[in-house]
Amino acid sequence: MIVFKKANELQKYIGQQQSKGTLVGFAPTMGALHQGHSSLIEACQQIAGLTVCSIFVNPTQFNDPIDFQKYPIRIEEDIYMLERKGTDILFLPGLEEIYPEGTKKMEHYDLGYLETILEGYYRPGHFQGVCQVMHRLLDIVKPDHLFMGQKDYQQCLVVKRLLQLMESTTVFHACPTLREPDGLAMSSRNIRLSEEERRNAVAIYNALSYLKKNLSPGDLSVLLQEAKKILIASKFKIEYVEITDSDSLKPVHSWNGQLKLTALIAAFQGEVRLIDNMILT
Repeated sequence: MIVFKKANELQKYIGQQQSKGTLVGFAPTMGALHQGHSSLIEACQQIAGLTVCSIFVNPTQFNDPIDFQKYPIRIEEDIYMLERKGTDILFLPGLEEIYPEGTKKMEHYDLGYLETILEGYYRPGHFQGVCQVMHRLLDIVKPDHLFMGQKDYQQCLVVKRLLQLMESTTVFHACPTLREPDGLAMSSRNIRLSEEERRNAVAIYNALSYLKKNLSPGDLSVLLQEAKKILIASKFKIEYVEITDSDSLKPVHSWNGQLKLTALIAAFQGEVRLIDNMILT
């Protein structure tokens, strides 16, 4: 594995490979890697001849400075995991490589309705930060294929929108969420949970599974209330539990039995904010 810290050196190398007809796959991350990230690398390797991973904790997507400060940093372990998976390139930039002019005056992206709901509502500015860093990374790497995890369902839709705004030819791949044996979605934030909180955390998966198992046409309000009770019983502080149109993320209160639905949850277990989702139909 080759590690690049300078964008211009990475661009030169990738350009040489693409000039030979090599397809480039890219999996952007913020580090603290787990098996979910490994699955992105594996998916990339199945399609691309050159697998690129980046590790950069992006400050502009944290609307809570404390959350940014507490984000786990495990570079040595991450490098070892990427080498073991056969990753070709790791891009490990400093702040100045991504934001050479600083982070004060940033561009704004027209994300429409996506920015006003769910994560967009509870984390104002978050998706602008996601687009700011992703635009820069995509301009540097210029991948043929982009791989991101479905656990961040709304983020996947936002990045698809960004690719449209950029008029990019990069092909987007949303990879399935990987879960622990008890169902909890793998996340870098899980390592911040205490033993009791970790046991409680599986309720977020149980609530989603309840929604999927008991979904039926008609009014969905009672179903949602029951899912919330599952979370509250395990000491979750809920931000949202919603059943939405899978394509637009607009809330669905009454189901016609045909529309594609996805359930999304965000809730705090102690001080740790967890998100998860499940495609229901």
